[in-house]
Amino acid sequence: MIIHNASHQIEMDVSSKPINENRTSSLVSELRPSRLPVSILGIAFDPVQMEEALEVIDQMVRSGNPHYIVTPNVDFVVQAQRDEELHNILLDAHLVLCDGMPLVWASRWLGNPIPERVAGADLVPLLLRQASSSGQSVFLLGASPEASARAVERLRIDYPQLVLAGSYSPPFKPLDEMDNEFIIEAIQSAKPDILLVSFGCPKQEKWIARNYKQLNIPVCIGVGAVIDFLGGSSSRAPGWMGEYGLEWLYRMCQEPGRLCSRYANDLRRFAPAICMQYWRTRIQSRSALAGGSITITHSDASYLHARVLGRLDRAAIESDPWTWREIGANGHNCTLNLCNVDSIDSTGVALLIGSRQRLKSSGRSLILEEPSKSVQQTLILMGLRNFFDIDHKSSAGHARLGSA
Repeated sequence: MIIHNASHQIEMDVSSKPINENRTSSLVSELRPSRLPVSILGIAFDPVQMEEALEVIDQMVRSGNPHYIVTPNVDFVVQAQRDEELHNILLDAHLVLCDGMPLVWASRWLGNPIPERVAGADLVPLLLRQASSSGQSVFLLGASPEASARAVERLRIDYPQLVLAGSYSPPFKPLDEMDNEFIIEAIQSAKPDILLVSFGCPKQEKWIARNYKQLNIPVCIGVGAVIDFLGGSSSRAPGWMGEYGLEWLYRMCQEPGRLCSRYANDLRRFAPAICMQYWRTRIQSRSALAGGSITITHSDASYLHARVLGRLDRAAIESDPWTWREIGANGHNCTLNLCNVDSIDSTGVALLIGSRQRLKSSGRSLILEEPSKSVQQTLILMGLRNFFDIDHKSSAGHARLGSA
């Protein structure tokens, strides 16, 4: 079925499977893996392997609730340091997958290894196979009309059982000048289970974050050049280059004019920032007292109050996971008193990010109460100064923040 609207043309499949309109409560907390996440330059990465990511996405689709997934690589992380909107989008995503071996290496250096790289270009073909076998429908948004048409043709050959709800390549325009009303109406009419958006970063992430709730689609993913890969318009690096973190070199050789300066800028910004995070969360923390604990000091109908002592790091969290799981588990808002935290590592920061997101998704709040100088300096270093609600109960708290 072809729909025309002025210069717009969308290919639609009238056999698309409708989404269940009976929405249930958010599955964010249920979908989080049991391993602890790690924060790299203020982005909390979910430590999942490919099979686990596919399982999580399948649960998202089955829930019927709207979610969006991001697959940051080094360039995403570097852009987020200067783009507050993008940073918040990555922080609020329902699943954050690590698309880059340098990030996997950084996580090892920071003391909480991500189990493997889950690249969007590797994930999407497996996701399409999964959708094909389970009857889930897919919509392709973005890329050039020619690349999109080739991708659709190829998908119908490679995945004959796949329900293609539709595809559309909007005219290339700045984000704020796009005909979003038409695009959203067309996608809503198709009612896909999964939306793959190929606008490039940060445009695709911003478009998804601004529209995913209105679209009411279970899963939206920004996929970059994946639609070009699917249709054969662009080629990926050999597998061994990806395993050794050299895919960037292959792409740079394909598009040197566009990518040389980008990769040079990424390296110039990423390497010193990671060294600073390592110094703050690993080297300086060695002088702190060993051990850490969390204690729930008060709980009533609306608020849970907890106090953290000593280190807020991976070892302390793993020593008492049950208490940490109570944060946001019983319908409470939460305050965490952090005035006696001697040091916080990359896992501790990621835990705070995840706790805030879990509470926010259910309409509740997390307040960090009187964070210590060490906590404040680490949050500032990771660009999270304005991300958390912070209660400075004493003038000393303000002084500490100002001198950080």
